[in-house]
Amino acid sequence: MTVKQNDLTIRPITGREELDLFSQLPYALNEELADDLAGGRRRPEWMWVALRGDHLLARAAWWSRTGDDIPLLLDILDIDDSASAPDRMDIGVRLVHTAMAKILPVGARPPEYSRFVPPNWRESAVTRQAVEDRMAVLERIGARLFVERLRLEWRPGSPVPEPSRRLVFRPVHDAEELLTLMAWVLDGTLDAHGRDDLTRMSVRETAVRHYEDELARYTSPKDWWRIATLPEGDPVGFVIPARNNYNPIIAYLAVLPVHRGNGYIDDILAEGTRVLAEQDVPRIRASTDLGNTPMANAFRRAGYVNFEREINMTWS
Repeated sequence: MTVKQNDLTIRPITGREELDLFSQLPYALNEELADDLAGGRRRPEWMWVALRGDHLLARAAWWSRTGDDIPLLLDILDIDDSASAPDRMDIGVRLVHTAMAKILPVGARPPEYSRFVPPNWRESAVTRQAVEDRMAVLERIGARLFVERLRLEWRPGSPVPEPSRRLVFRPVHDAEELLTLMAWVLDGTLDAHGRDDLTRMSVRETAVRHYEDELARYTSPKDWWRIATLPEGDPVGFVIPARNNYNPIIAYLAVLPVHRGNGYIDDILAEGTRVLAEQDVPRIRASTDLGNTPMANAFRRAGYVNFEREINMTWS
């Protein structure tokens, strides 16, 4: 699949033996590449480089869930920031365009782009330029900014919230119960991905897709999952503590529309945090949209710190 363009070589890596080459450009995910390859979440044919001689000028890589045949995310895009600006941007465009033509089925919508950035990335001229250059590369091939998200972390040593005195927590009875609640909480959701899904499918279909594509795939115990109810048994919301391939996480947290505005989000997040803290975990990760102020404030009150942000871009 090697493509020659004048003095530029664009190709996928040959395998694990070229991870050192691929990792010459720095990024937070470099340390996960070997495990992702071993776990089937990455494939060498989804990890592309642009070379001039032996010099790595740009790279791009896609990620999937284990067993998927089509990548789910473009989560690595880097260019050599020491190269001249016009050449650097052009190389990035040629790399991504060439790789997508080989990786994706004809006519398929490109996977979403995700990039982790510092929480104050706009305050540093150098960091801001690097982030915006990568975004500009994708804009030139049709992508647009979709949402910016906060990445949050609870760390051991932080206070573990006290149990709620207002709510009762119990395990989820079955998938149908959770799907019903997931459909209810989509009413008025501030989550950009949920709102976008609702433009293309029904409320029920949106809930089922989220459950099947994400929640049902976690191998951590489902008896960690909690339904929050009033003392008389009426549901108020739910929380899904889990482990993904990398960290313990708060995978989903929601309050039913009829109960919003009463501060129950704090009680429910506290329960999810306690469930994971009892497992003696090294950290708990979570994320929420930058514009979802009520959720972001709840995490802050619970002792979670904003250690990163995430940029998401999509194609129409």
